[in-house]
This record gives sequence, structure tokens and C-alpha cells, in this order.
Amino acid sequence: MKDVYQIAVVHGDGIGPEVCAAAVEVVNAALGPDCPLRFTEYPAGAEHFLKTGQSFPQPTFEACRAADAILHGAGGLPGVVYPDGTEAGLDFTLRLRFELDLYANIRPIRLFEGVTSPLAGVKAGDIDYVILRENSEGLYAARGAGALLRGEVAVDTLVQTRAGIERIVRKAFELARQSNGAPRDGVRRVTCCDKANVLRSYAFFRSVFDEVAKDYLDIETEHALVDAMAMHLVLKPGHFNVIVSENMFGDILSDLAAATVGGMGMAPSAEVGDANGFFQAAHGSAPDIAGKGIANPYGTILSAAAMLDWLGRRHGDERLLRAAEQIRHVTEACLANGLLSADLKGKSSTAEITGNVCDRLCRNRSSSSSMAGRARS
Repeated sequence: MKDVYQIAVVHGDGIGPEVCAAAVEVVNAALGPDCPLRFTEYPAGAEHFLKTGQSFPQPTFEACRAADAILHGAGGLPGVVYPDGTEAGLDFTLRLRFELDLYANIRPIRLFEGVTSPLAGVKAGDIDYVILRENSEGLYAARGAGALLRGEVAVDTLVQTRAGIERIVRKAFELARQSNGAPRDGVRRVTCCDKANVLRSYAFFRSVFDEVAKDYLDIETEHALVDAMAMHLVLKPGHFNVIVSENMFGDILSDLAAATVGGMGMAPSAEVGDANGFFQAAHGSAPDIAGKGIANPYGTILSAAAMLDWLGRRHGDERLLRAAEQIRHVTEACLANGLLSADLKGKSSTAEITGNVCDRLCRNRSSSSSMAGRARS
């Protein structure tokens, strides 16, 4: 347990500053005046690129590497690209993933009470699974290293290593062991999602998955081809517990999955390695609604709760673990009571949602303090 945790905050672009500020406010409300987290802001993103010609300054990278955790708003703006057409604002996220070896991208997919799914007949509790996206290899490892020949041929290489596959698969089984199982049947299972019937790289992923699975005989296993998985997530979402996949497939499927539980505003993520943790909502920067006060902050708030949970487990700090649980509990209550943003067909502003979450957290903290005081007396 540490006296102070240094958190690097990068607001980024579009709605990033709004949702990131909301998450910081919520964390402070959950932990109170003795909050052991120290938030320091650093620049990065497409806006910074337009101003300075740099999307990810080296001092920001060094601060992120040295921090206990990193909290991010959103990155990227339409049309802000490098000469090769790739987005300038994504450097921050991608460089952290690869250089800090944040190999596990954990994307929980859960339908909360009060949120309507576009899937007919699906209610709160019917969807509750995790997509575990390998974050350091796959097709995205080719960024900046591919080839464009004479404007006629473009090549990017998909990279899979035994070590990379083994560690993400083991992470998937550990997450399944910690879970309550799939909503439909309570079975703890890990689903390997690939394209093993066509490409050797995915057949290799599947073969390593099967080898690692022998060490987790208490967990049910299965395979699903990625094209079939896109259908399964719509037709039988309650069947899934933990899904593990290559980088690009995990990216695509988690967006589809988010749509089934209310949209990208309800999609938190935790990107962790052995030494560093990076936390952000899975959504984009949504510049079309930036500054209007209607951005959905729940995804970033839940990402901040995941940050507290990760720090708490890493450092054995019960304060942070309790605060993470309180944030999740209060978020669930606010959604159930109809505190919904525009993307959820509600009328609550970013400030209203944040204020209500913070008020409930402060009341809970005061109530807990009063009970503890009576118990001591």
C-alpha cells in the first residue's frame, strides 16, 4: 500500500476532456478528502498535433511510464492524419500499448438495469461477459512497419508469437476463474475467437490456446470463428463468459458488443501489463458533440473504477478496492433510476450525471464514516 499514487491524466481530443474530468471528479468523491491519488495532466492527441506538430511529446510518454496508472479521455479527430493517411491522434494509445507492453486489453460488456438493449427480449443481467483483446501483437503490430509500394501495393504483416498468445490466454482463464460464469448457465468458460480455418497465424493461436487450456481443466473451453462470433454476440450473448482474441478481432468485436449494451458510451476498458496500467473508455472522441455537455461519462467512470481495482489489487490497498466497488454500485443505481445521457435516449447532461454520481458517493462515504464512528464508541 502506498501513501500517494501518481496518476497521469491525458484528456485528449473531442469529448475526452469532458469525460476524463468527470472520472477524476468521481474518483475524488469516492475517496474523499484523504484521496491518495495525485492527478497530473499531460498533453497528447490530435489537437496537440495541430498546435505543435507532435501528437505524443516525449515528456508525456516518460510521465506515463513513471506513473502508477494512466487515465485517458479520448484520442483522434477526423482529417488529422499523417501523410500515409493514418491518424495522428492514435499515437498516444498505440505507443503506450507497445512500448509499455500493455498486452491485456480487458473490455467488460454488461447490460445494466435502466439501459435498453437493441436486442429484442434481452434484459439487464442477460449480457455480462468480457472480451479480452491481445493488445501487443496481431495485425496492429504492423503500424508504421508495413510497406506501400509505388502507390500500387500495400502490405501489413500479422504477428503472433507463442509467448504473446500464452500470456493472453492464461489471463483469459484467470479472469474466468474470478467470474460468476456466463449469465445463461453460470458456467465458467473461455471462448477462443479466431479464423483458424483460413490463416495459419490463427490456427497457431488456436493450437496454443488448446495447450494452455490443459492447465485449467476447471474451466470449460470452446472455439468460435470470428465471422460466426459476430452473429453469436447478437443471437446468444448470454452464453459467453470470457472471449479471447487477436488484437484486431478483439477491437472490432468489442464495438459490436458495446452496441448490444447501450453503445460505446457504456464501454470501459483496462489495458494492463506486468508493470503498467492504462484506462480509458473504448469509444472515440465524438467531436460532433464535444463541448455540448451531453457526452456520456459512464464508460470513463467505469474505466476509472477499473483503475482503482487494478491499483488496489496490485498494492494490497483496500481503500481503492472499496472505492472501485462503490463507484460501480452507484453507477448501477444511477442508471437504474433513469439518469441517462442522450446516447441512451435520456436527457441528463454530463454534469448532471457526474454530479449525481458524486453526491451518492459522498453520502455513502459519510454514512460509512458515521457507522464506523458509532462502532468505535
